[in-house]
Amino acid sequence: MQDNATEVTAAGIARLAGVGRAAVSNWRRRHADFPKPVGGTETSPSFALAEVEAWLRKQGKLAEVPLRERVWQQLAGHPEGPLTALVHTGCALLLIHERPTVWLDASAGSDARLAAILPGALEKVLTPRVGGVRGRGRTGVGGASASASASTSGRAGAGVVAGAGGGVNAAFGRAGVNGPSNPPAVNAGSASTGVNSGSSASGVNSGSSAAGVNSDPAVPGVNPESTAPAVNSSSAAPTVNTPPTVHNAPPVHNNPPLHGKSAVHNASAVHNRPTVHSTVPDTPAGTADNPSAPPTPSAPTPPQTAPAAPTTPTTATPPTTPSTPALTTPTGPQLLPSVPLLRGAAELAAEIGARQTFEFLLGRHLDANPRQYTLTPAELAGLMADLAGPARTVLDPACGTGALLRAVDPRPGQELYAQDSAPELAALSALRLALHSRATVRAAVGDTLRADAHPGLQADAVLCHPPFNERNWGHDELAYDPRWEYGFPARTESELAWVQHALARLTDGGTAVLLMPPAAASRRSGRRIRADLLRRGALRAVVALPVGAAPPYNIPLHLWVLRRPDRTPAAPEVLLVDTGRFAGETRGGPDWEAVREAVLDAWRAFAREGRLAERPGLARSVPVIELLDDDVDLAPARHLPPAAVADGAEQLTRVRERLGETLRLTADLTPPPADPAPAARWTLTTVGELARGGALVMRTGGNGGHARVPVLTDHDVLAGTAPSGTLPESEEEAVLTEPGDVVVPVLGGGAVARVIDGATGGAALGRNLVLLRPDRTALDPWFLAGFLRGTANNRQASSYASTATRLDVRRLHLPRLPLEEQRRYGARFRALDEFERALRHASRLGEQLVRGMYDGLTDGTVAPD
Repeated sequence: MQDNATEVTAAGIARLAGVGRAAVSNWRRRHADFPKPVGGTETSPSFALAEVEAWLRKQGKLAEVPLRERVWQQLAGHPEGPLTALVHTGCALLLIHERPTVWLDASAGSDARLAAILPGALEKVLTPRVGGVRGRGRTGVGGASASASASTSGRAGAGVVAGAGGGVNAAFGRAGVNGPSNPPAVNAGSASTGVNSGSSASGVNSGSSAAGVNSDPAVPGVNPESTAPAVNSSSAAPTVNTPPTVHNAPPVHNNPPLHGKSAVHNASAVHNRPTVHSTVPDTPAGTADNPSAPPTPSAPTPPQTAPAAPTTPTTATPPTTPSTPALTTPTGPQLLPSVPLLRGAAELAAEIGARQTFEFLLGRHLDANPRQYTLTPAELAGLMADLAGPARTVLDPACGTGALLRAVDPRPGQELYAQDSAPELAALSALRLALHSRATVRAAVGDTLRADAHPGLQADAVLCHPPFNERNWGHDELAYDPRWEYGFPARTESELAWVQHALARLTDGGTAVLLMPPAAASRRSGRRIRADLLRRGALRAVVALPVGAAPPYNIPLHLWVLRRPDRTPAAPEVLLVDTGRFAGETRGGPDWEAVREAVLDAWRAFAREGRLAERPGLARSVPVIELLDDDVDLAPARHLPPAAVADGAEQLTRVRERLGETLRLTADLTPPPADPAPAARWTLTTVGELARGGALVMRTGGNGGHARVPVLTDHDVLAGTAPSGTLPESEEEAVLTEPGDVVVPVLGGGAVARVIDGATGGAALGRNLVLLRPDRTALDPWFLAGFLRGTANNRQASSYASTATRLDVRRLHLPRLPLEEQRRYGARFRALDEFERALRHASRLGEQLVRGMYDGLTDGTVAPD
């Protein structure tokens, strides 16, 4: 049964019908019976999906909505928002993955029956697979407002699980997932909810209206059978009404990171990390080894101005915001609006699998909201996991959607720990990891630095892509935190706070790998901490990645490899690696295979021997004493020897020889002198007329399809390079190029057309490109491409906006000529194309030779005479 509440935009209608948005606008104007808007805005209205489907079928414009598209539209148009829909869908897919027969039995009846049965069935899956948090601040999280102010969707009152609910299976009076014996539930109302930080702690009400937990006197206290008093039901349980404040990471990393490229990105990679802060002190609930231990009183709030260099840290616990488990079991009323979506997702899972269904939906959501998330490429996540090595317990304290933990090699009895301040990302990460492996997943919501959900954890490995350049990381509140073993980080050194948090959560000899901004290796404000990390043998390697490895793509980010020292080495050395030489020349990114091979080979040799012989221009191990100067600068490029002569002068000789050959070829290909001729008086036609007459087929690009193939981008066409792009997977089939096709970019205003050759054939057509496939019996491809490149021709077919020029390919002119005459022109155009390619190649070789000569002369590997 179709959910009448599901809405779809005009762009969604266009995808359903396989037309452009202009066609949808025309339908709205011309057809009085076209469905009326039910939401959205005046400029971007939304329509009921069921009504749209019915109208399209009635008009014969839609035979059947593709299953993937229908499920996606249901998710995107969910009344509680796509994030809530994703969480509900992930829970159902996990049930389908773990206990398919239970799902089949539950889904056999009505929607109401399914919604009523699901919570009990989900609990039996979520409880063993998604464990509770360890250490202080263990609480349940339930309703809409518990995470409303941190919601990335911006929808007021829409949290991970919306509606009135309790803790895990609160509707059934059960305890939280893997929580303490009598954990408090969180009773969520429609306006706001409170969070109980412990069985003996007072209620903490957060939300816009700050209503107390169980504020209705008719509602009994939380866990009335325990010794804890009813929350907010007596003067003994004071209420602190503090709406949380959302702090987004600065735009340098755009709220990094979303670990998740495998699209999801493709759904690759995300950290969208609004940090939820509260001034309410946290009440510890014991240690990980003894959860029932009496609570330890927290230290008094430190002064506003923290000391620059504190003495030995005390063991006092700083004021913190309580962390909460990432997942709760949604109640029947919460699930009821999602039932049509869940049935569609189950149908799709029967075709492609539950795990692939969740990855597809998550990837579509990330692709639809690119500005909200920062993606960590799957290749980078895999490299970080390999550097950390095999591990049974792994922590990601800034998990995003779990791409780093997803890259970890599975092991028997493995436990994956995750935390993120964004409730939706923490929940999605928990579900994604549970679907991906058999490991126990312990995910929590909370600001990791202020409210560590795993304070007693000793992990074998820590993987982290922390927020960059974050000023409000807790500098004032955390001055006496015991994690600052290597020095108290400055306010501008949030990354060094994350480094020390990772080290504090490692077992002796454990490995941490963090993605860091390059400035963290050289800022003067962090030199004392860097020095102590080096002296004590905690920092083992710094790897400079190529430009374009991860957002922000214009900066060569670093990887720091750290180990919690079990003993101080007698003569410590640190490995420095620079992979900048492997940066890609196109938009396809770096040569990940070369990066991976170079980094892992150097790291494994260094880990085995404790030192590494020099690899000029690439890697070396440096004695720590050489780095302990006034700057303690760890940037690899500043300490690596230049490339050896074999890689320098001899390589330049080869480049010079290739340049000479290319220049000779260019001279041979130079066009002969142009002979004057009278102005031709041709009968002209247009590309649009030829398409209507069947002389050519016209297609537009932008769909990824199901197969992963190279994508020809507009940049590739303009630069004359090989396909280098990617496109997200989609239901619509990709347009694949064939030899003889003519490809034209429609943006930028340049007069460019490229004939596809055998090497480029088979690539998918990217965005902002139009493909013309001529009928060879009527139209020569080179003749077509050559006349499309005329400057005057492009000018008359272009339209101009305030910031861009767009080419209407249908309006391009070409003369009506016999096929033999076309081929004469086509041969000349083909010769010009070969000459142009030779010039480009010569230009690239010339630039390479000039740069190499400058570098060789300045670093002493090339003699001036």
